[in-house]
Amino acid sequence: MFQALAATPGLEPRLLHTGQHYDDRMSDRFLVDLPIPAPEWNLNVGSASHAKQTADIMTRFEPVLLEVKPRAVLVVGDVNSTIACALVAAKLGIEVIHVEAGLRSFDRSMPEEINRMLTDRISDVLFTTEPAGDRHLKAEGVDPASIHQVGNVMIDTLVAHLDRAVPVSVTTGGRVADGAPFAALTLHRPSNVDDPAVLTPLLDAIADIARDLPVIFPVHPRTRGRIEAFGLGDRLSAPGMIALEPLGYLEMLGLTSRATVVMTDSGGLQDETTGLGVPCLTLRENTERPITMEVGTSLLIGTDSDRLRREVAAVRAGTAPKGAIPPLWDGHAAERIAAILGERYGRD
Repeated sequence: MFQALAATPGLEPRLLHTGQHYDDRMSDRFLVDLPIPAPEWNLNVGSASHAKQTADIMTRFEPVLLEVKPRAVLVVGDVNSTIACALVAAKLGIEVIHVEAGLRSFDRSMPEEINRMLTDRISDVLFTTEPAGDRHLKAEGVDPASIHQVGNVMIDTLVAHLDRAVPVSVTTGGRVADGAPFAALTLHRPSNVDDPAVLTPLLDAIADIARDLPVIFPVHPRTRGRIEAFGLGDRLSAPGMIALEPLGYLEMLGLTSRATVVMTDSGGLQDETTGLGVPCLTLRENTERPITMEVGTSLLIGTDSDRLRREVAAVRAGTAPKGAIPPLWDGHAAERIAAILGERYGRD
């Protein structure tokens, strides 16, 4: 998206990194893997509670805005950085642009849902990825003229870099051959990893699956900490389990694009698997991305470990439903965003 904005006459995008995703393996690697310029600012906020992290971003971001005085601040997604930067900009009278607006899980126990709702309420330009986003925003009283359905910028990135995806054999050090069947797994949401009563049966089911289908599991640092704290570390060395350190974007893309099935609680992977046509078993009770179930390849199964076993078996048997790619998920969302912003701000 940065490249599309930079190529638009009249726009001069400048990049700031809050440092919320502080782990080098999960932050700096993306800047290396993708053609993103080095950020002009890094707030280095690191890990903390939701309140402290949000407050630290706000207090460190405000001086940047006071110095630069931009016409608008563009935020993406639903993390603490999203709402923190949007709040600072709105209170300084700077317009807010929200990419991935209108997504709703209707589960306020999720911090991301609060971030999504509040960011949308103070945004001046809202870019949605799917029709449900438009409907949610209009139902909440957002001016329809400020809403633009443009597609999914994550799919833009996927399409642009698919041919650079790292082979599975390289990522796994030869433990899984290219072309061999395997499952990819990610787990990081507190609802899944913070409660041993939830995490234990999930890992037991995954260990069972791994006996017949290798499971490649890049383990989030926080998830690894919970697994060790709960005494579940032996599950990571079960037969067929391939536990890895966090991966860069191109390595993860190699896994996702070539997996027999993806098991995840990640919103982004629901989108990417839909764009790739790869079956996705979403380990959540709800999702803010309904189009990945209505049109795409995602199946919402909650944390039912027995159902997880059954659905993996259905995928392997070829009886899982086949999905399609949603409208506008064609790799050109960023160009549509840039064109709209060029019309709005380029003359200034």
